[in-house]
Amino acid sequence: MSSEYTTANESSQPNINQSLGSLVSQLSSDLSKLMQQELQLAKVELREEAAKAGKGAGMLGGAGFAGWMAALFLSLTAMWALDKAMDLTWAALIVTIIWGVLGAVLFSMGRKALREVNPKPEQTIDSLKEDAQWVKAQRN
Repeated sequence: MSSEYTTANESSQPNINQSLGSLVSQLSSDLSKLMQQELQLAKVELREEAAKAGKGAGMLGGAGFAGWMAALFLSLTAMWALDKAMDLTWAALIVTIIWGVLGAVLFSMGRKALREVNPKPEQTIDSLKEDAQWVKAQRN
């Protein structure tokens, strides 16, 4: 056993001779230590998840580039195919208009989806409020 564990464990056991003020002070200290440990754990977990997200984002970036290249060459192919039926200038304009409409639709859908995002962590806020109420109840 580490000395930190032994000290914390021994200090958290109530002594019959301790005053109420001392017990409340000890409870406050233990709660503070618990909150610090929970915060450290959350930071470690967030770092690990951020690293995973970074790798995934990099892969999505590569996929996006590959998709862009495919769309570019597909557009050129469509232009050359339309060139058989009309002038190349008109074929390029038609392909450009199709991409413009697709871009506008995707922009509109993306903006709508982003408006529905709530960046406020509601569950965490509710949990912290409950914790604060519990602490107040313990002190009374």
